[in-house]
Amino acid sequence: MYYRWLDRWDERRTRRRDHDKTVTGLELDTDLAFPGAGSSGGAEEFYRLAEQAVTDSSSFFGLDDALPQASRDGHWLSFPSSIVTETIENNIVQAKLTTAGASKHALVVFHHWNATSRNPQLARFFSWRGFAVFEIAMPYHLERTRPGSSHADYMLSPNLGRTVRSIRQAVVDGRQLIGILQRDGYEKISVLGISLGSWVAGLIAAHEPVVNKASLFLTGGSLADMVWTGSATRHIRASLEDSIDLAQLRQAWSPMDLESYTERLARSGLDLQMVVAGRDRVVLPNLSKHLIERIAHAGAKPTVKWVNCGHYSLSLPTYILDAGISASRFLNA
Repeated sequence: MYYRWLDRWDERRTRRRDHDKTVTGLELDTDLAFPGAGSSGGAEEFYRLAEQAVTDSSSFFGLDDALPQASRDGHWLSFPSSIVTETIENNIVQAKLTTAGASKHALVVFHHWNATSRNPQLARFFSWRGFAVFEIAMPYHLERTRPGSSHADYMLSPNLGRTVRSIRQAVVDGRQLIGILQRDGYEKISVLGISLGSWVAGLIAAHEPVVNKASLFLTGGSLADMVWTGSATRHIRASLEDSIDLAQLRQAWSPMDLESYTERLARSGLDLQMVVAGRDRVVLPNLSKHLIERIAHAGAKPTVKWVNCGHYSLSLPTYILDAGISASRFLNA
């Protein structure tokens, strides 16, 4: 009976912002995803460029030769994103520092999709456990919100090209922040991502050798499959399914698929933890299991924490405290 209530609670949370999510239609916008590609190519050209991005992902998620100049104001750090978009607010990256002392272990936290605020409880918890916590704002969220938008529709949407650009921007921004922190003298840098933020954290862990520990909450491998099967993205599937099928969406979004980089995620020197909600209807547990199996096949063994709750109910005290303690032990080991 309790779990039926829990499932209904999660479903209500899923639908809470459905009125903001409209069904539109497929847009490619190839030039947004792949700079210099032009916008005249069709879907097959998009798939070809996506495959090329995976093959040369070091360049696709690469950094400029010089790190950006960072500004500091109390516990805030900001710098310009190297990926410039049409939204002025989105072009400045901000991260908030929470620390209980002079820690040399930085933890960069990537929030969930449509987050409207940072998580002070999470930040205080991990700072109390010995981390300097940097909560970064992902594209089109928090201080970077597009004026007039009701949710972060420019980060994840039926616009295939803009979605690729937004995830790429999040990864590059995160790598820039890590470079700044390393320059500032942090001796150890870990990442933690929640839901969509876990895809970003995972892509960074795969491409940033400075990161030696990554904790991924509510993650899966294929972003396309998550969107196609998840309860929070029904409007995106409804916008796409008359124009594209799941196999084609997997091709288009392969640069953002963690399973495209299992060899990198299994690299020596990187430890992975995955926190999986067994009753999740946003990121179905089988997507997490498949990613775990693929990484294991590549030669690594992620630490896996299974929690018997849903996507949103992970935030309830009983579950989040259990997951948080598990993550802090893993990251501090």
